[in-house]
Amino acid sequence: MQAPYDGSDTALARLDDLVELFASSERPHQDGLIGAEAEKIGVHETSGQPLGYGQAFGVCKVMAFLNEHHAWQPLRETEDGPVLALVRDGASITLEPGAQFELSGAPLPDVHAVAAELHEHLAELAPISKSLGISWLGTGFHPLAKLSELPWVPKQRYPVMRRYLPEKGAGALDMMQRTATVQANYDRRSEADAMAKMSLGLRVSPLVHALSVNSPFREGAPSARLSERGEVWLHMDPSRSGLIRALWEKPIEKLAYRDYVEWALDSGMFLFWRGGETIENTGQTFRDFMANGFQGHRATLADFKLHLTTLFPEVRLKNTIEVRSADAQAPELQLALIALWTGLFYDDKSLGQALDFASSFSFDEVERARPELVARGLRAEARPFGGLDNFEAARRLVEFARAGLVRRARQKPNVGDEASYLRPLEELLERKLHPADVLLSKFEAASGTAEARIIAATRFALT
Repeated sequence: MQAPYDGSDTALARLDDLVELFASSERPHQDGLIGAEAEKIGVHETSGQPLGYGQAFGVCKVMAFLNEHHAWQPLRETEDGPVLALVRDGASITLEPGAQFELSGAPLPDVHAVAAELHEHLAELAPISKSLGISWLGTGFHPLAKLSELPWVPKQRYPVMRRYLPEKGAGALDMMQRTATVQANYDRRSEADAMAKMSLGLRVSPLVHALSVNSPFREGAPSARLSERGEVWLHMDPSRSGLIRALWEKPIEKLAYRDYVEWALDSGMFLFWRGGETIENTGQTFRDFMANGFQGHRATLADFKLHLTTLFPEVRLKNTIEVRSADAQAPELQLALIALWTGLFYDDKSLGQALDFASSFSFDEVERARPELVARGLRAEARPFGGLDNFEAARRLVEFARAGLVRRARQKPNVGDEASYLRPLEELLERKLHPADVLLSKFEAASGTAEARIIAATRFALT
């Protein structure tokens, strides 16, 4: 969780101040780090009851256990406010609006370290999960609960989002309360490096999502789509989400931080903070806020930093580059997706080859294909990725990543290099399957009620 900004810095006067914010986060002389983020959905192992917030069956009990037994320290938005996150050694545990439980990992040097961090986290969760009877589900959309059955985590900005976002897109409340994802954050050496990664990420995110679709259940039954989460994201505020057309339409070599700044300036705001108080300001673009202020307040750099966290494109630029397209997964596939992006972003040859591959993708063709890609994954009839069969396009992307990981040559005894983490994804590709297909097969093979069969299909082991 990001602590509230107090608005004490000086008023913004120039767009260059915003551009400099991104330039100041470059790491030109250091190896890039990986910050993994993985959300999971908790339900009662037998009843399917959704995990609440402060209820007897709630995440507060999980966080209290981690604080007491594993030195995770609580974070609150105000001194006497509710616990909303935990921090330890550069990592954090945060909550999404519907009590989805997220590990936001520390910046780490390679996928081996990410894997070790994830396995430690799951091991720490095991005793309290067993005590409370929690099953953790590796899927991108709550497979059992209706919206009315889910809690609201008491974070200050969530009521504002709850009121405002449904006006801009029908998927807003589902996005907040019922979706879960696996994401990763990457460093940049320079402006050119940043924009190359942004361009590649935006162009291939729909392909990565189609490869890894993993939310085929809705409200206790199989759905008509392989990714209910993906369908939700097609119905979000278009001014703050999606594939950012402006970053496709300029040649990659001419893209600059200013292009992202210009896009961000025209997205509507939610709120800002002054003196520890929340000031709701929905709908005013940040560009207008800079020019005209709001209720006597002038825009500050802190306000813009906060604004950046309220934008949800498939790839997001902050102090890192955050890839956001994938449905939540079981642990081995979480690591496969992180390895995929690592191989593409942290090897110059693979980055260049993938950019050459994706340079012919048309924004309009990919955008038109997204509903079918969400519903059918790589089996979609549309072929927006250079006209290739979608499975072949995905195979090429994974091959670029594998070669990059091999060249990185980060070895671990009894594991090998980081490319080993790609194997679960590669095995699915070889069989022309998606993670969602595996969940549906497990559901068909399970016995009991539909709810019990869904839990059996989607839950993953902690140890």
